[in-house]
Formats: sequence, structure tokens, C-alpha cells
Amino acid sequence: MLKECVLATQPVRTRPLSPHLTAWKWGPHMLVSILHRATGDGMAVVGTIVFVWWLAALAGGDARYAGFVDTFTTSAGHLNILGYVIGIGMTWAFFQHLASGIRHLVMDTGAGFELRANKTFAILTIVFSVLATIAFWAYLLVGK
Repeated sequence: MLKECVLATQPVRTRPLSPHLTAWKWGPHMLVSILHRATGDGMAVVGTIVFVWWLAALAGGDARYAGFVDTFTTSAGHLNILGYVIGIGMTWAFFQHLASGIRHLVMDTGAGFELRANKTFAILTIVFSVLATIAFWAYLLVGK
């Protein structure tokens, strides 16, 4: 014999839904939270690929290593477009991830949860990462 479905006879219960990004007003603190994840993943993926490629080029001999170096530099030995994009991008990702990590460390102590302080600290992480990247590359390119 077939029994009647019990779920169909019970009243439908509505559960509260977890709010998504569309339910919140967009703010710098949300951007920094997303950037923290993206920069961490980006550094891990790109850094691992470049590092493994570099190791394989070293193990492959002079010709393979020269090919690796030629991918990121010009014949004069300076960085080409790809070298700058990878280098500056990884540098910015590092400084952004660092500043955001420090922000999270401060928040883990229980400080910085007030809305104004949270937003200000989030904006400061972006400003710091951009200024630190500019300063780092100015130091590399202009001189010591």
C-alpha cells in the first residue's frame, strides 16, 4: 500500500533567508573584504604558476631559463609590458592583502567595529596599498 506524503499535508514554514550582497548598501568595507579574498587567491595562483615555471626553467637549462626571462623582459634587460603587469599587480596584491590582514587583526581584538571607524580603516587599506605600491616601484625604477 502507498502511504500519503506527510510533507504535503503539513503547513509550509517560511524560513528567514540570509541576506545577499543586494540586500546591503555597498561600502568600502565590503570592497576590502572581497579584495582580501581576491588578492590572497591571486597571489597564491599567479605566484605558484610563476614560481613553478621559474623552477622548471632553471632545471631545463640555459635555453629554457632564457625563454622564461625573455617572457618578462626586453632585450635590453628591462621589464616589458607583461613584466610590469605581473610585477606591479603582485606588489599591489601583496600590500592590499597585508593592509587588509592588519585590519582584520585589529578587528579580531574587538576594535574597529563602529561603522565610521570600519569604513575609514577600509579606505585606509586601499590608500596604503596604492601608495606603498607606487613607493616600492619608484624605489626600484628611479634608484636607490
